[in-house]
Order: sequence, then structure tokens, then C-alpha cells
Amino acid sequence: MDSTASRMVRAGIALGSNLGNRISNLRAARDLLRKLTPADPADIQAPIYCSCPVNCPADSPDFFNTVVEINYNGTPAQLLGQTQAIEAQLGRIPDTPPNSPRVIDLDILYLGEQITDSDNLVIPHPRMTQRRFVLQPLSDIRPSMTLPGDSVSVLDHLRSLNPDVAQLTLVEAEW
Repeated sequence: MDSTASRMVRAGIALGSNLGNRISNLRAARDLLRKLTPADPADIQAPIYCSCPVNCPADSPDFFNTVVEINYNGTPAQLLGQTQAIEAQLGRIPDTPPNSPRVIDLDILYLGEQITDSDNLVIPHPRMTQRRFVLQPLSDIRPSMTLPGDSVSVLDHLRSLNPDVAQLTLVEAEW
């Protein structure tokens, strides 16, 4: 259900970049996300990790990944539109093949307790519990969080991943 949020809720957004100056790309995206709502000292960010590309073309560069959590007051569709506008502003080319290298990729992980399932948006993100490059940074900031519709904490999802699932390298703890 995609209903209007009547109050400020916490929104978790995964950030990824594997083209250009990846740290600068992540910083620019973080700064633009923070401008979506009034400045809030409760905005938090996870460390940046490096990961091998998953389901990408063979010659794809490694990704830098992180998670940012902001306060947000709006619908899931509005947040999707705003994150897509940020991607475009930072140089992401629209309509590229799935999993192609990209300057920036923003994925909405959660939006408060909302559950959304539409043609172009599913919240909580449907594959996040299978991705170390999402779970590790999210676990750094919200280890005990249980996603809407789930009964397992983020940290327990991370611990349950197969050890063969792509390992990460810490790039920057503070950025």
C-alpha cells in the first residue's frame, strides 16, 4: 500500500558507485539526500565498503557501498522520484541495462514501517537481506532493526549469509 506518510519517519537508503570518484559520488548523494528534509542531527551514515560487482558485466569496476538514514515526510513514490532525480543530477544515465556500471545508485531500503509493493517500487527492498554490501553497512548503524514484515534482525540476516557471499573491504569509517 502506498499511502501518504502523516509524520516524519526514518528512511534507509543504500548508496553505491563504481564509476568516477566513488567517494565523492557517495558524498554528493548523501548531501543531496539530507536536503530532502530539514537538517536533523539524527541523520546517520554507515562506513563505506568496497565490494565486487554482483550480477554485473565481467569488466565492471568494484563498487563502493554505504547506507544513509534520514528523516522523511512523504510517500514512497515521492521518495522514489526524489532519489531518481538525485541520480540524474549526479550523472546516472537513464535506461541503461540492469547492473551496468554507474556513477551513483540509490535504493530505498525502508521507509518507517511502510510496506509498498507496486510495479516500480517494493519496500522493504526485496533483495536486501541477501546482499552483504547492504547488510554490513546497515548493521553498522541499525544492527537490531527488524524490517517491516520480517521477524529477523538486520545483524542476524548478515550472520546467516553464506561465507562465500562476496566479502567486503572497509574503505572509510568516517566520511
